[in-house]
Formats: sequence, C-alpha cells, structure tokens
Amino acid sequence: MGQITAYREEDHDYLVELWYRAVRETHAFLTETDIAFYRRIVDEQALKHVEVWVEKDDSGVPLGFIGLDGSMVEMLFVDPDRHGQGIGTRLLRYAEQLKGSRLRVDVNEQNDGAYAFYQRYGFVRTGRSELDGSGRPFPLLHLELKR
Repeated sequence: MGQITAYREEDHDYLVELWYRAVRETHAFLTETDIAFYRRIVDEQALKHVEVWVEKDDSGVPLGFIGLDGSMVEMLFVDPDRHGQGIGTRLLRYAEQLKGSRLRVDVNEQNDGAYAFYQRYGFVRTGRSELDGSGRPFPLLHLELKR
C-alpha cells in the first residue's frame, strides 16, 4: 500500500501515460482517434483544472490518481497492471475523507468494469446523458454515493 500525495508537476507526464494505458485497457469502445482526442485534453487541461491526488508506491512511482472538482470525481485511473489491488478504493476513501460522503461521478455507460466498481463502493445511478462532457456520443451514467 502506497502513500497518497497531492499532484506534483513533475509527475504530469507519468500520469498522462498511466491514464493512456488505463484507457486502452478499459475503454474498448473508444477508437485510437478518440483516445488521442481525450489524451490531449488530459495532458493540456484536465490534470491542471481539478484537485488531483496520487497514490505512489514506496519508491515514489504513481500507481493511480483521482481528480476532484468539489465533491465530483472527475477522473479515477489506476495503472492497469495494478487493477484489483485496492488502489481505486483507497483513492475514493481519501476523496470521501476530504469531501464528505456525497461524492458524485459520471461513468461511461459502455465501461462495465468501472460501473461495477462504483456500485460495489456504494454509488447508485441517479441519471444518464446521451453525450459525454465533450459532446461526443458516449453516454454517461450519473452516480452518487449513498451511504
């Protein structure tokens, strides 16, 4: 189990690469063109416009990260080689400690693994949108933590 620390600029490129590897593993519905589009957003904007917390291993290598905008989980990505090891759960618990138990998240409808993960944690579906935040035709499920 690693340590959760605030985002540092020197980790930026590593986090973008971690995001890319995680998306390639979990977002089979996206084309390479789609992934390139979102990667540019993550690299140039997304990581800089949310509160990012990173779990690192004992040698300081990022294992996963969570991006928060208030109580909204804007992103949660874990190194695909480390899926199922509790990193995502620890990052959500950390967010809950910081922001309270009214966390919200949008998850791609086609991402069954992520939806199941959030349901196991205690999130319930509260709505759905046909388009994602970029106006693209990837439906989102709106979830809220219910404790």
